[in-house]
Amino acid sequence: MSNFRDALSEIGSVVDAIDPGEIDRAVDLIASAGTIVSYGCGREGLQVQGLTMRLFHLGLSASMQGSMATPPLGQGDLFLCSAGPGELSTVTALIGVAKGAGAKILFLTAEPDCETARLADQVLTIPAQTMARDVGSTSILPMGSVYEGALFVLFEIMVLMLKEKLGENTRSMRARHTNME
Repeated sequence: MSNFRDALSEIGSVVDAIDPGEIDRAVDLIASAGTIVSYGCGREGLQVQGLTMRLFHLGLSASMQGSMATPPLGQGDLFLCSAGPGELSTVTALIGVAKGAGAKILFLTAEPDCETARLADQVLTIPAQTMARDVGSTSILPMGSVYEGALFVLFEIMVLMLKEKLGENTRSMRARHTNME
């Protein structure tokens, strides 16, 4: 059980170190967006997909980049993307397309000083180990797992904040949940 405590402690330490002001600004950006298109690579993409599902449950127009039903972005819209290690060519290219269309960019990363972060309207820093800095690490979790675990916890808290800000409740969210399961 020591591994569980150590892993939870690592993720908890990261979440505690996230700037609350950055979270508030990210929540405001999401709440005010017309359409939200989200993207993340690999396992962090799975966390972003979970957030996008909850944004839909909150009544927001939200979808994942790559879905055949993803709408175009434009003025008043938001491209929400995660690149824990900072520089991922796909994320950088998609940011360029979204910015060119007039959308705002919310960029989540553990490397806020990277070139890609400078393209964003808002950066939300998750100060966790990723594959950019995992060699020689003392973390119990491999590669980017600390970042990915912190994303899950962060996103759940952001959903609670958005739920309150948007005047939603569990019943209204549940009404938007698929019945095709």
